[in-house]
Amino acid sequence: MKIGITCYPTYGGSGVVATELGMALARRGHEVHFVSYEAPVRLHGYVENVYYHPVEVSGYPLFKYPPYCLALAGRMYEVAHESGLDMLHVHYAVPHALSAHLAREMPGGGSLKIVTTLHGTDVVLVGADSSYRSVTRYGLKVSDGVTAVSEYLKRRTREALQTDCEIEVIPNFVNTDEFAPRKDRAGRRRFADAGEKIIAHLSNFRPVKRVVDVIEVFARIRGRMPAKLLMVGDGPDRYKAERRARELGVYRDVFFLGGRQAVADLLAPADLFILPSEFESFGLANLEAMSCGVPVISTLGSGVEEAVVNGEQGRLCRVGDVEAMAAAAVEILTDGNLHEKMKKSARARALENFAQDKIVEKYEKFYEKTLEK
Repeated sequence: MKIGITCYPTYGGSGVVATELGMALARRGHEVHFVSYEAPVRLHGYVENVYYHPVEVSGYPLFKYPPYCLALAGRMYEVAHESGLDMLHVHYAVPHALSAHLAREMPGGGSLKIVTTLHGTDVVLVGADSSYRSVTRYGLKVSDGVTAVSEYLKRRTREALQTDCEIEVIPNFVNTDEFAPRKDRAGRRRFADAGEKIIAHLSNFRPVKRVVDVIEVFARIRGRMPAKLLMVGDGPDRYKAERRARELGVYRDVFFLGGRQAVADLLAPADLFILPSEFESFGLANLEAMSCGVPVISTLGSGVEEAVVNGEQGRLCRVGDVEAMAAAAVEILTDGNLHEKMKKSARARALENFAQDKIVEKYEKFYEKTLEK
């Protein structure tokens, strides 16, 4: 198959999944064309059968906001014709599904199939906004196939958009070879002395991730034992997190590492991973940590519960309950038997349920079903 993939290329689960999916499909013999305003952050190194097509958006004085969705539609149309694409797989309904539909409506685009994958924010926040609800619903209607990364997101989509469109759940996945436990201690020595625990967090630092809660939890852990915190990623709430770390007197024990490519090298040395988000449609960062054999502390009430079994791979607490999160973290870090049990369970769950090849195979079958429509 020849597949065009469009995603937001910045740090975040949707862009990571889209990029990893494209590279995995290429390794399985498919031809993959990424179409976006920048090369996705996880698109690194040379992968045979992978191509990148930048979208150029011209800024004219007439436009207060450059119309990216139109430039994207035009580029999708060009790539589809020049490369003979069978389908466009877009990640995020707004505006990607609408741009793909416009590209298909242009002369000669009628046979192009559209698959839209929902990742969460595009429905729960953007799609639920009255300004975008109708166009988001329409974007799903004109797609030939729609997937969501969790049953939770499928339910939220139908509630928020008041739609009964068919949605197939295909969960997020992880490359269990790249995200794997490490036996060497060099990774730990970069950040912590012997006897110090390493806590990690990975996100795009948006408000929904509640990164200040990470600092609050860490400060409470640090009050009980020597520890270091790795803050991996970047985004609008980074300054708030840095300021709170200074206020709580733990700034010297926190590494703000910014956006990184090789995040597995930063997750694998950790003793515990914290993701205290307001909601997660799935929680890819949790899964990546689990695959490295790292227990997690995360939140109840969203798609996290489809990846993490509370009490087995870590602990799930109410959103905002930093005291409960800290208590759970201290329990896990001070009970050697419990910690080891959770480490093994985390790795096993990633391998058994969310390994890359298993999930990519599901996408292939979904593509085939969509092309037969």
